[in-house]
Amino acid sequence: MSSANFVPDDSEAERLFREYARARDEQVREQLIAMHQNLVRFLAGKFANRGEPLEDLVQVGAIGLVNAVDRYDAERGNKFSTYATPTIVGEIRRYFRDKAWSLKVPRRLQELNQAANKAVDALAVKLGRSPTVAEIAKAIGATEEETLEAIELGNAYDTVSLDSRMSLESDSAPMTLAEFVGGEDEALKSLQQYGDLSAAIEALEEREKAIIQLRFFKDLSQAEVAKNLNISQMHVSRLQHRALASLKKLLLEQK
Repeated sequence: MSSANFVPDDSEAERLFREYARARDEQVREQLIAMHQNLVRFLAGKFANRGEPLEDLVQVGAIGLVNAVDRYDAERGNKFSTYATPTIVGEIRRYFRDKAWSLKVPRRLQELNQAANKAVDALAVKLGRSPTVAEIAKAIGATEEETLEAIELGNAYDTVSLDSRMSLESDSAPMTLAEFVGGEDEALKSLQQYGDLSAAIEALEEREKAIIQLRFFKDLSQAEVAKNLNISQMHVSRLQHRALASLKKLLLEQK
């Protein structure tokens, strides 16, 4: 069934749009909006089986309709239904996109995240390597700081419970995700009182030493450390935990 069955007579709509363009009469505007409500309902119905109430989708689509009425120029010769359909559908799609994010993320960062993901794929093909942050930022017209933030916040699209069981080949019993996540060790607050902390750090294995330096002296996140060392964030968490345990043991021995 075509959307044409849900729009009013073209000649009447055209007359009203010309009148609205001339006088910007609010009553004419309301009449145009009311005339095209069936078009909104028809388009919203195409998204009705995606877990959201139809009436909510109609309300969202109505925002797109209002915007289309305000921006439509009858002099260009396009039918209003043809002009309004992508605007209405776009508003509904944005609604689903916003709802899909597990955490509340500003709309601009959501859009930057999508643009950055597309730019990464396109630049990788063009350059034959992974693009730098500067190259991605230039491609999407954002600052490097905005680009990094948008990429990082992409993790908010689909969050995982800390109670989720993580199964590794070497594990006889799965651990929860929370057991892999590193945290601030309260004992670190008093480490500065030990004059031999540097010596203790030097006694660590090279990778553990690098993690301690990057995490606590350069203030990098675990994700940033993982990228620097080309290992997984969970591996960073485990090595950090082991390194801190070794440090405490070494410092206690030196008391």
